[in-house]
Amino acid sequence: MPATALHPRADRETVSALRRELYVFALYRVLEGVLFVFLAYSPLAWSMIDGLRVPWLAYLAAPLYLVVGLVLLALSREARPPVHVQAGVGLACDVLAIGTAMHTLGGAESAAALMLMINVGAGALLMPLRVGIAAAVLAALTVTGQYVWGVLRTPDFDRSLVETVMFTAMYLATATFCHLMGIQTRRAEALAQRRGEDVSNLAEINELILRRMRTGVLVVDSAHQVRVANEAARAAMGHPPGGSRALADLAPELSRRLWHWRNARTTSGDAVALAADAPQVIPHFARMRLEGEELFLCFLDDVSLLSRRAEELTLRALGRLSASIAHEIRNPLAAISHATQLIEESDTLSEGDRRLVEIVYAQCQRLNGIVNNVLALARRERSQPERIDLVRWARGFVDDYRAGHPQAGDGLQAFSDLRHLTALVDPDQLHQAVTVLVDNAMVYGHLPDEAPRVALMTRTAPNGAALLEVVDRGPGIPAAVVERLFEPFYTTSEHGTGLGLYIARELCEANQCTLEYASVPGGGSCFRITLPHGKGLLAGQQN
Repeated sequence: MPATALHPRADRETVSALRRELYVFALYRVLEGVLFVFLAYSPLAWSMIDGLRVPWLAYLAAPLYLVVGLVLLALSREARPPVHVQAGVGLACDVLAIGTAMHTLGGAESAAALMLMINVGAGALLMPLRVGIAAAVLAALTVTGQYVWGVLRTPDFDRSLVETVMFTAMYLATATFCHLMGIQTRRAEALAQRRGEDVSNLAEINELILRRMRTGVLVVDSAHQVRVANEAARAAMGHPPGGSRALADLAPELSRRLWHWRNARTTSGDAVALAADAPQVIPHFARMRLEGEELFLCFLDDVSLLSRRAEELTLRALGRLSASIAHEIRNPLAAISHATQLIEESDTLSEGDRRLVEIVYAQCQRLNGIVNNVLALARRERSQPERIDLVRWARGFVDDYRAGHPQAGDGLQAFSDLRHLTALVDPDQLHQAVTVLVDNAMVYGHLPDEAPRVALMTRTAPNGAALLEVVDRGPGIPAAVVERLFEPFYTTSEHGTGLGLYIARELCEANQCTLEYASVPGGGSCFRITLPHGKGLLAGQQN
């Protein structure tokens, strides 16, 4: 079968290549038709051959073959019929026409037989091997038939049988060789196409990584013209307008330091602001060669990012220290709590003492909650993001929460206008964060003497990002409290620890999400988790 039949899922590039080959084959057929018309109708051509043996057949066959060639040339650009069908029909016409030429053109038998070899090879490139071999056999029978006809009709026929046998062998060898060569050529072309796509995809990935790096990166040539600058580098240079690419115009101090580094091979480690209102950076340089051209890499390390990393390391060390202290507190705290419960069971305890014991027990419970939260922060594992259907996840969360909190009843509902909403997030850490938000909404998100009404909503933002919102119908949160809402240990409740919302935000940031508060028109609160926007990352489909 042909390449297209062997591979019905062949990509468009392979089909396009086969169409191009078929077009060239059809164009060659038209040139053959023009040549046959010239030999049949031009007296000048008659002097080049031994004349026409059967003039009326030559006059009829030559223009007819030219018309067939033009029709097949036009069809070669169409999707139908398939390539191998057009090639087979065309090759059959070639064998018939060239066999007729061998019969009518005197002295041109060998030349016509050689011309037929090109048609057999071209057809074998586009057809299955067995069809190509069949066409070669048909061509060999045509040449052999012409030889037998000549021997029977012409007593002085001077063609050799060896020549006929050689043509037969050459037809078969040409068909086999061209078919195999066509397969290898198409495979090589498909491999080159895939490699080209891989290289293009890798270039796009590298460009995306470079553009999203927090470290500013510039590629500068020997004339100090900027070739590439990522987003962080443009921010460090104050987002200069397009136009000039000269480093001296975009960042004079950076150009001066690069020139000094090129000549002295040293650079200052001092931080510098390359533009007004731009963050301070520490430049570093490296030399590279690309296709014989000397280029320079400029790395701009943001001082604020370095300070932030140092602060994160400090906070991490403090977190481990806090976890150790909290762990040591748990044992005496458990003893105090247990002793308080035993005292409360005494029958001789007065009402005043009993009230004091209840206060001690309540504060022990609160302190135990703080210890558990501190330990949870210290034990928090690195996020393991995976693709989840956020709509289905929200419905499953509501079912799980109701099963664990029967008192919630129908007060917690999941709503969405979407059938599917895909997001990349750690489902366990998202579950922890949403549990904190729902717990707070069930406790504080309702008016006095009213049952809680909490909605877990999933939708998409205008930029395509996924949104997960916890909305209640309570009194809302005062503006003064909102400013400190996510601070650790800040709480307006005597029973709260002040760590719930802080932990929820930390879990969201670990998954590159954002957690923010928004007021609800008409009363109520909304805690919105925004998952990061990315190409091919999020997708929603309307009902």
